[in-house]
Amino acid sequence: MKAFVVDDEAPARRRLTRMLEAIDGVTVIAQLEDGEAVLHALEARSPDVIFLDVRMPGVDGMTLAQRHGDLPPIVFVTAYDEYAVRAFELEAVDYLQKPVRPERLANAVARVRSRLAPRTSDTIPRVISATRGVFCVFDARTITRFWACDKYTNFRADDAEHLTEESLNALEERLGAHGFVRVHRAELVKLDAIRSLRIIDGGHEIALADGQVVRVSRRALPAIKAALGLERRTAL
Repeated sequence: MKAFVVDDEAPARRRLTRMLEAIDGVTVIAQLEDGEAVLHALEARSPDVIFLDVRMPGVDGMTLAQRHGDLPPIVFVTAYDEYAVRAFELEAVDYLQKPVRPERLANAVARVRSRLAPRTSDTIPRVISATRGVFCVFDARTITRFWACDKYTNFRADDAEHLTEESLNALEERLGAHGFVRVHRAELVKLDAIRSLRIIDGGHEIALADGQVVRVSRRALPAIKAALGLERRTAL
C-alpha cells in the first residue's frame, strides 16, 4: 500500500511515516505540507491512500477533500475532534486523533485495505451521530426514517434515537440511490420499508416496517403512490 503523509508540521510527518512503515506492506511515497502540494504530487505519483491533516496553512485538509472528490481514499489525522462528522460525510475511511496510537493506525490501514479490495456492491452508505465526543457510525440501509428537528436530523437505530448534523436535504441527495424518498418537507423514509398507506383525518400517512408512522404531504403523495405502484388506485 502506497501512502501520502500530509501535515504542515515536519515532526508530525516523520512520526506518522515511521509508524506507517512499521506496518507490513505500507510504504510512504511522499511527505507533504499542505493540500496544494498534494495536488502537485498527484501529477507524478499515485498513492493508494492519503493520511491528511485537517488544519494546515493554505489549502487545508477539509477544503482539499471537499473540492476534489476524485482523490484516493483519505484518512484524516488531526488533534481536533470537531471535524469528525464532516470527515465521514466526505467519505473518509477513518478519522484519527493525535497523538495517534499504533493500534488505531493499524486499524485504519485495515479499513483502507478493505476499501481498496474489489467489491461486488457499492460502498456502504454511512450516517454519523456524535454525542459527547463519541462518534457512532451506522449503515444507512438499516435505517427506515430520518426526520428534521430544529437544526438536527433525527433517526432511529439499534432501538434508540440518534441525531446527526447532516441536513435532510443532504441525506436525500446522498441516499436517494439507496431507496430513500422524501414524503414530507421534514421526513425522509426508505421506500422498501413502507408497509401501508392510508387516509387519516383528511390526509395520508404511511406505516413503516419497524412500526414508525409518518405523515405524507399532499405534494409528495403522487410520487409516493407512483413509487408504490398505487397511482391508478383512485380510492387512495
